[in-house]
Amino acid sequence: MASPTFYLLTYDISDDKRRLKIAKIMESVGDRVQHSVFEAYLTQTELDKVLKRVKKVLIEKDDSLRIYQLCAACREKVRTEGQGKVTPPPGVMIV
Repeated sequence: MASPTFYLLTYDISDDKRRLKIAKIMESVGDRVQHSVFEAYLTQTELDKVLKRVKKVLIEKDDSLRIYQLCAACREKVRTEGQGKVTPPPGVMIV
């Protein structure tokens, strides 16, 4: 089985109803780190399923979804200022 990759998913949806639907999809797969920004560990298969769900809601001429794939080395360099922590890899427990 393929190991999951770290993604940053961010959207800009012009309609409240569609925005709520997209947010629920994102919440089902990742951690919300800002209002429209999510961090998620996904396999390619999982990402494909998420994109299939999103494409049923998103209107390409009005909305956007950006997907940033971050390698392990890049993920280690992610910094936060203020509140919030970077989403830990699956199976890692922070005590």
